[in-house]
Amino acid sequence: MDPHEHQDVIVIGSGPAGGTMAAELAATGKKILLLERGDWLPRERANWESEEVFGNSRYGAAETFYDRDDKPFHPGMHYFVGGNSKVYGAALFRLTPADFGQITQHGGISPAWPISYDDLEPYYVRAEHMYKVHGKHGEDPFAGKSSEDYKYPPVQHAPRIQQLSDGLTGLGLHPFHLPIGVDMIQDEQGQATHDSPCIRCDRVDGFPCLVGAKSDSETIAVRPALAAHSNLQLLTRATVRKLLTDDAGGSVTGVVTEMPDGSTQTFTADIVVLSAGSILSSALLLASANDKHPHGLANSSDVVGRHYMRHNNVALMALSKDPNPTTFQKTLAINDFYGPSKFWDYPMGNIQMLGKSDDWQVKGEAPKMLQWGPDFGYRIAASHSMDFWLAGEDLPLPTSRVTLRNDGSIKLALTPDNNTEGVKRLRACFDDMLTDLGMASKSFARGLYLHKRMDVSATAHQAGTVRFGTDPTTSALDLDCKAHELDNLYVVDGSFMPSIGAVNPTLTIIANAIRVAERIAARLR
Repeated sequence: MDPHEHQDVIVIGSGPAGGTMAAELAATGKKILLLERGDWLPRERANWESEEVFGNSRYGAAETFYDRDDKPFHPGMHYFVGGNSKVYGAALFRLTPADFGQITQHGGISPAWPISYDDLEPYYVRAEHMYKVHGKHGEDPFAGKSSEDYKYPPVQHAPRIQQLSDGLTGLGLHPFHLPIGVDMIQDEQGQATHDSPCIRCDRVDGFPCLVGAKSDSETIAVRPALAAHSNLQLLTRATVRKLLTDDAGGSVTGVVTEMPDGSTQTFTADIVVLSAGSILSSALLLASANDKHPHGLANSSDVVGRHYMRHNNVALMALSKDPNPTTFQKTLAINDFYGPSKFWDYPMGNIQMLGKSDDWQVKGEAPKMLQWGPDFGYRIAASHSMDFWLAGEDLPLPTSRVTLRNDGSIKLALTPDNNTEGVKRLRACFDDMLTDLGMASKSFARGLYLHKRMDVSATAHQAGTVRFGTDPTTSALDLDCKAHELDNLYVVDGSFMPSIGAVNPTLTIIANAIRVAERIAARLR
């Protein structure tokens, strides 16, 4: 394309926020340019091969960051059209109404948001419908009210998962159908038919979808928008290196982009939307420092890069005495431990099922007592495994932050032991319950899941770093996610979130992108 052609809007990043934003704004008829540093993820048999995806990190970004001690590591990032959603688990939860207020956690305070659950609720509905979320509102007694039910019925439990659900109910819990974004063919009773691609495999968590049945940003937003709107252009392998401003520092005037051939082009637009993810968006703002913004764009408050959050996570494999022949396992979630309860005076977190371990994963991660025999031993273990994801809230501490080293590389410093007691108690409590339901006496961590052992490289649920608010001295963005200091710069990925709750943040990011797109569309008119 002609780099001299002025755009109405440039969107940087095509993940859940940027892809959704581009699709929404394309409908205005205005000239929209979507810049993505990655390429299209190839559809190939390796998409569903555990050893390739997890063992060889086939789709992981060739990126090196540095931790708080300046030790190099490879983050769990994925640079493709659709961003990290190409390999996400498609669990699309709403935050609870309580998450929008101040919450006392064991490790400190989770701050209140400047908007309420009710403000975001209509956009949650639109996000759920757009991303084909299957579920049923009202099943989870701890969730907020919804003005409309899901457009698609919940994916029904396989017999073994229904048995687990019944057992958890018998223990006094309230399991519910996990809200999940998949394109699944179901009958009138909500049962997946044999034509459903999802029901024949459990390659949801961590895998790209070979058949396009997962509701990622490319499938749901980018491809349909490109097909429907000639005013939307996408440039792949286009890495934004810096944002330029006018002499007064009040507007972004250029988006400096490294092109696939190594050349540099500068694109211009009336409005620039940054949606590269909490780490990369804040890093780009810091890298764009100039005389008027010596500490980085939108950063007179010194919050850009700070308050990084990513959840306190643990992926578990439990071994059941009874076989678990389930193919599609990711259908159940529990929020009984989400807030203060009879189990503890403080919140512990959310529990949800993961995609099922296969024999390759079990062989790589099985406890030592299982690593004794030929491969059939691992296959037997895999056939008895049940897999869970436990998430507790990570607090937005100013010392958990993104900075740039002298050579321009990214340093990601995490504050150790940040509100971790809750998820530790959650695991112990859940282990006891699983034992009561015929599982082994202890679950085992799935260290290979998403290429990490939940250390600093666990970047799947990144949020914070460019928080929004009403006070320019303590926030970088206003309530419309526009930079306080720049009249045409918006940030719409998970960066804007003041807190992260204890559920996957993607639906909240999508809903907010729709909300902000509505504001930008009105401005364009």
